[in-house]
Order: sequence, then structure tokens, then C-alpha cells
Amino acid sequence: MDLSNIHRVYFIGIGGIGMSALARYFLAGGFEVAGYDRTPTGITDKLSMEGCSIHFEDNPDRIPDSFRLVPEKNQILVIITPAIPSNHREWNFFSENGFTILKRSSVLGLISERSKSIAVAGTHGKTTITAMIAHIMKQSDLDCTAFIGGITKNYQTNLLLGNSEYTVMEADEFDRSFLTLHPFISVISSIDPDHLDIYENRNHLQESFELFAQQTIKNGHLIVKDTVNLNISEREDLKIYTYSPNRKTDFYASNVQLDNGVYAFDVRLPDGEIKDVRLRFPGKINIENAIAAIGVAWILGVSHEIIRKALLYFSGISRRFDIRFTSDKLVYIDDYAHHPVELDSLISSVRDLFPGKKITGIFQPHLFSRTRDLYKDFAKSLSKLDKLILMDIYPAREEPIEGVSSQLILKAVDLRDKKIISREKIPEEVGKLKEGVILTIGAGDIFELVKPIEKQLKSTQS
Repeated sequence: MDLSNIHRVYFIGIGGIGMSALARYFLAGGFEVAGYDRTPTGITDKLSMEGCSIHFEDNPDRIPDSFRLVPEKNQILVIITPAIPSNHREWNFFSENGFTILKRSSVLGLISERSKSIAVAGTHGKTTITAMIAHIMKQSDLDCTAFIGGITKNYQTNLLLGNSEYTVMEADEFDRSFLTLHPFISVISSIDPDHLDIYENRNHLQESFELFAQQTIKNGHLIVKDTVNLNISEREDLKIYTYSPNRKTDFYASNVQLDNGVYAFDVRLPDGEIKDVRLRFPGKINIENAIAAIGVAWILGVSHEIIRKALLYFSGISRRFDIRFTSDKLVYIDDYAHHPVELDSLISSVRDLFPGKKITGIFQPHLFSRTRDLYKDFAKSLSKLDKLILMDIYPAREEPIEGVSSQLILKAVDLRDKKIISREKIPEEVGKLKEGVILTIGAGDIFELVKPIEKQLKSTQS
């Protein structure tokens, strides 16, 4: 498809983090942009201010006339997210009337074909790695355009526009979306069991990641975490590197120290070493993420000095170890973690930064299918807390599954202090906590509790 023929772009599910980045991309290109989403959010509010026409009712009559009634349908592109159900009325309207409809991943694929793309895949870590790569490139002479699956604190957006041949993007494994990409540099951070509603089992998940790796273009580069085992056919043109937070690989960290909340470490490279890298963005997992980003920067020829400076001033991603409130006795952190491995990393990092403090976790499970498949692993991770407050499962795109609820996790958690409470009572429950570390954790709508919790803590901790 030739995007140069398109004048108007309509998004079904415009408020999603990936969809909103694409909407901003087309807005910046001078396209007329409109869309639908289920509920208003901070993202849709900002998009409206930036020039998008957005409504929140699944009703074809609400589609602007410039999209719905225009005779030149070949000038209109409709973009959908995989989370939209097949009975969606607006989707069916566009489909039945001969409009061009593409998934978000397909559009990213078209954009990536027009540039040298750097794609980051993995069941966790990809948003932070993508943002780190983009930030390093922005601080260098390379520049880039970047599609990021979170709001970067350095730039306060999920889309970075640049005047460059490079495009940095997340490669989303959900619905096998990343198989539309053909990167110049591919990064794979992890292949932990997830999205088993799509893949059925780990073997099918791994096969898709192997296909993604094979789609790296001729004379391209592949950077893989050393614990990820890939079975890919021999390609003399493909340069493969491994990275690790501590084991001897092509890129790895040494002399790691935690100094007043700042991680300091050296990074070994295939041809030398970067001394005294400092990372103020908390969370031990981010040493590992930084090494992956450094690997990409090394391939692109970025100087050691620029890499060090960029990472020192990297401020992180909203909802990734996001410290929202601190007092003499209490710290409140919000985090997007929604997989057992991510929970392990989060809790471990909190223990490192705040030794001896009691940790209370407020967790909202995301998806019935993920809870069904991984509830024992969730329980094992959550048992590392001192106190657990569970919310009901956030369904996202799914219908309820009989017998699957937060009770599955609660019963398996090895803690005495654990309970399920309604979201309405959580700020009040938080107000009873006088010291320690409070975590809100999850990928659903738990973020809507952040401001009420902050307000509650400011009133009780003052």
C-alpha cells in the first residue's frame, strides 16, 4: 500500500498507547485524523487538543462526514487494534463499504520499510529498551523517529519525530504483530510464557520469535539476551550478538554498585569497555535494559561519551518504577508489571533500594486467560511482598472465563496478610498505611487510582 495516496486516517481504538503514537505520527504529517475509543482518558484528551476528532460511542453515525461520506475511499485509511471485537459496529461499517482497513502492526510495517528500522521484541523490557535506544540516538548526531509503548519522561510523549533514516519501534508479539516488520537491527529481550490465548503453548510463542529474528534484513544485526534460546537457520549475512546483566557475553555489565539510588557499572563490548555508566532510573532490571540499548548504540557507532551522558539523564517511562510520593516514612511507586517475571524484578528492585521496609503491593491481574495460565507463578512472585491487596481481574479484550478470578491467585499466595478489596475502597485502605513502600501494579485501569492515592497520602502523611 502507498501511504502517499492517503489523506485521512481513522483509528478504531485510538486511545491505546500504540495507536495514539501512530495517530500523532499522521497528525504531524498533515493528515486529517479522527477515531473512536471506548472511554476518555488522558491520552484521548491530549489527542483532542492536538487536533484529533474523537468520540466514545460505537456508532457509525458519529464518524465525521469527511470520513463516512467521502466518495474517494482510496484516500482514507482505517487502522484497527487487535483488541477490537469482530462485532464492532464502526469496524463493520468500514468493512462493508469497501474502505481500506489495516491493523496497527501492518501500518508500522509499511513505515519501517521506508527507513532503517530498529525493532525491540520481548515479553517484557521492550518499552524501556526502545525508549533508551531512542534517547541515546536523539542525543547523538544520528537522530531517529521512535514509536514507544509508553510515555517517556524525557519527552512527555510516546512518539518522537526526527530527521533521520532510522526508525525505532517496539515489536509487539501479541497477535504475532511483529511479523510485519523487517528490521535492520532486531533486539529480543525475553521469551517468557505469555499470550497463551494466542499461541497455545511456549513452543508456538518461541517459533514466532524465531520467525521475527529471521526477518532481520540482509546484512542486519540481531541482539539477543543470553538466556533466550533461538533456533534460527545459519545466515552468514546476519551478525548475532548476545547480552547479559552479568555473564560474559558480547555485551555485559561488571563492577555493578548501588550508590544513593544510582546504579554505577562498567559495560564490556566486543572491542573494549565503557567505564562508569550511571543510571538514575531505578530498578535493577534497567541495567539489563541499558546493556541492550548500549549494544544497539555500539553497532551504530555512537561514542562512549554520548552513551554515558544519555543514560545518566534518561528519566524513564511513566508507570515503569514510577516513584509518585515520598515522605520520611513512606514511599509510593506505580508500575506497569503484569507478568510474574516483571513482578519478581519489581519487588527485588524495591528490596534493594529500600532495605528493611515493609512492602505492600496492590495488584490488578490483567486478562482472564493470563490469570488462568499463570496464576501459580503470579502467586509465587506476589508471596515476596509483605502485604498483598488484590483487585478484580481487568478483562481488556476478553470475556470472563468460568472459574477464573482473583481468588485463584489469592488462595495460592503464601502470605498471612492478603485480601481482595474493591477499587473504590483502595484509597481508604492506603490511608491506613503509615510506613513502608506501597506499590500499585498492573496493566489495566489501575493507573486511574494513582492520583486518588497520591491525594490520600498527601492528606495522611502531612
